Amino acid sequence: MNPTAAPALPAAPLRVAAAQTESVPGDVAGNARRAAALTARAADGGARVLVLPELHLCGYDLPGLAAAPDRHEVSADALGRVADQRLDPLAEAAADHSVTVLAGAAVRRDDGTLTNSVLAVAPAGAPVVAYDKQHLWHADERGLFTPGGRGAAVVVEGWRLALGICYDLSFPEHARAAALAGAHGYLCPGAFAAGNEHRAAVYLAARALENTMYALFVNPVGGPAHRPCAGGTTVHGPGGETAGRLPAAREDILMADLDPRALTEVRGFLRMLEECRAGG
Repeated sequence: MNPTAAPALPAAPLRVAAAQTESVPGDVAGNARRAAALTARAADGGARVLVLPELHLCGYDLPGLAAAPDRHEVSADALGRVADQRLDPLAEAAADHSVTVLAGAAVRRDDGTLTNSVLAVAPAGAPVVAYDKQHLWHADERGLFTPGGRGAAVVVEGWRLALGICYDLSFPEHARAAALAGAHGYLCPGAFAAGNEHRAAVYLAARALENTMYALFVNPVGGPAHRPCAGGTTVHGPGGETAGRLPAAREDILMADLDPRALTEVRGFLRMLEECRAGG
C-alpha cells in the first residue's frame, strides 16, 4: 500500500469555504440561486473553493425525492456533464468569481441509475459529476441510490482535494486510499441528522491525523421536520488539530487556509503514509 513516491506539494496556500446552510427540499432552482449568492460571499472572503452540504441542490429529504423525482433530480450524460437551466445562476457565479463550487445533487445517470453525487462547478465549463457516494446509509439511501465505484478528487491551484460524502467519512480506508493517491485534503459534505454531529467530529479529526492531510466536513442546518440537521461544520489540519469550526444550528460560512508548509512540517515527523504496512 505504500506510495512509490511522495506526492508533490502545492506551491501556495489555498483558501476554501464551507457553507453551513439550509436548502429547500425539491427546489433545485432556488437552492442553486442560494448557492450562487454563497459563492459571491466566499469569493469576497478570498476563497477559491466553496463546498456545500450533501444533496444541497435538492435538500436531504429522501421521502420527498422518492415521491417526486423530477423536482429533485438533475440529469447527466455519459460523460457526467449536467445541462440544467436551473443551475445557470450557480455556473455564472462560479465563472464571475473564479470559484470552484462543489455542490451535492441527486443525479440521474444516462443508464437510468440514480446517484448521490458531488457536482463540480468550475469557473470554466459546464457542471460535471465529480464523485458518486460509495457508502450508502442503510436506512433509506440504499433503496434510492446506486453506490459509486471509485474515489475521486478535484485539483485546484495544485491542491489535490479528495471527495467523500457523509457516511464515506466513517470508513478509514476511504480517506487512506485518497491520501495514498496523493491527496492533500479530504472534503466531505454531509447531512448528519441533529444529535449525531459528534460522530462526524471524531471521524474527521481521525481522517486528518492518520493521513496527515487537511479534512473538511460541512453539514447543513434545518431541513425537513422529520430529519433536521444542526450544522457541525469543521476543518482539521494535517496534525488533527481543529483549524476552524462553526457554531451549531446557524447558517454561516467557514473559511480555512490550506497551507503546504503545514503539510511539510507534519509529514516530516508523522510518517504514517510512508510507513503503513497494512495489507502488504
